Amino acid sequence: MNTTLKKTLFWTPRIAGILFILFISLFALDIFDMKLGFWGTIVGLFMHLIPSILLTIAIVVAWKWEWFGALLFIGWALWYVAFMRGFPWVAYVLIAGLPALIGLLFLVDWIWREQIRAR
Repeated sequence: MNTTLKKTLFWTPRIAGILFILFISLFALDIFDMKLGFWGTIVGLFMHLIPSILLTIAIVVAWKWEWFGALLFIGWALWYVAFMRGFPWVAYVLIAGLPALIGLLFLVDWIWREQIRAR
């Protein structure tokens, strides 16, 4: 396995996970349109950022244990599809499909860990 492929397989799920967390975090910005006052905005912002916080924990864990990261990201996708209803199909593709893909990339990273980490 060449060096470029090794680096790509190592970094792609991590960078994609971080970008997905930033994307999900953008949805929290709608709290500022609600005019809730200072404490209401702080509480609302925290509530809106809970998915981002959970996914940040998942990416930190996945950095070391790829198999667990694959489980967490694929689990997120399955949970979203199972419990969230009434959204257009595009929402499911973005909010469930992307983490499922990231989870599969972490799974590939875990399966080929010895080849990727070898110098």
